[in-house]
Amino acid sequence: MGTTMTMNRVIHAAVRRDLDRLESALADFPAGDAARAAALQRAYGELRHQLHHHHVGEDTHIWPMLAGFGVDAGLLSAMESEHHAMAESLTSVTTAVDALAGDPSAERAAMARVRVADAREVIDQHLTHEENDLEPVLLPYLDTPEWHETEKKLRSAPPRVAGEFFAWLQDGMEPEHRAFLRQSVPRPVTFVLTRVLGRRYRREVAPTWRA
Repeated sequence: MGTTMTMNRVIHAAVRRDLDRLESALADFPAGDAARAAALQRAYGELRHQLHHHHVGEDTHIWPMLAGFGVDAGLLSAMESEHHAMAESLTSVTTAVDALAGDPSAERAAMARVRVADAREVIDQHLTHEENDLEPVLLPYLDTPEWHETEKKLRSAPPRVAGEFFAWLQDGMEPEHRAFLRQSVPRPVTFVLTRVLGRRYRREVAPTWRA
């Protein structure tokens, strides 16, 4: 059976992409490069911000909607618990990346890489659990008035926030995910949001991953 592509999976792919990038960048970190350490700190901050925003939307809007349809409370509780575990693992990464920014040594980079690998395992377990067990439960409700109302709430971010989100999402996006995005959101909308309102991401974060 084929996998149904969703915006949720596209966002998950962007999270996994950035964790891959960060781990690779730390493995190749040039000892003593304070500018590089600061750039990685900034890029990691963007990843953490986008993942936090995504999870707040799920906790605040999607899980309550599903609870209203009588979806297994144990599954929804597990999703929330996993979000808390991910937040804790990301806090440990923040500590390590901040330490690297303060002392751009090979030892600090190695420690940060270990923390990223640990967090990556926790995060990937949750993303996979959600994709395999939660999404099939959600899909039947995507044509309901309740879901359409939930979508409105999820998309109610200010334009600048939306611009940074789309700039982050599309940076190095896989072709199948880009095709899905183009089917879901009009191209002129994503173009304007990314190019105009996503300029901070494109100027301050995207170059980090191309270095």
